[in-house]
Amino acid sequence: MKKLSINTEYARRHLFAVLVTFGLALWFAYDGFISYPATPAAELYKIIEKAEATAAVDLEAFKEQKIFSQIGFAALSFIASLTVFLRLLSSFLFKFSYDGKAFVWKGKTYAYSDIKAVDLRLWSKKGIARLTLDDGAKITLDSWHHRSVGFFLESLPSN
Repeated sequence: MKKLSINTEYARRHLFAVLVTFGLALWFAYDGFISYPATPAAELYKIIEKAEATAAVDLEAFKEQKIFSQIGFAALSFIASLTVFLRLLSSFLFKFSYDGKAFVWKGKTYAYSDIKAVDLRLWSKKGIARLTLDDGAKITLDSWHHRSVGFFLESLPSN
């Protein structure tokens, strides 16, 4: 049986995004938990605003707000990193193999005759095909995520 395999370009780009967003999360966390709390408020104001604070500026409130912002940015960056990582992991774990008569998905073998409908509306624009099976299951095959989706579609009897 032939297997759909991960598209290396897709994996490389998404892994890069994971590393960048995780790196940003670490950077923001360092500032929010270590660097900013250790820096005197007047000095932090001077570093961030590139100016001396006037008497009207509440330096402690400024420092507290900047610490809170850095921690928030760390959390958002970490969530972004985790989201992209989980999507990439999902693509790696997606198992789909086929031959001229059947395909295997989620460990179950289906005959081509078990395919109730093939939705190719997004195929020419995005390389996405959706299969609806007789048992109601729906499978989305994305050629950006996996190589050989086109070969599978060509192997279907209706093509």
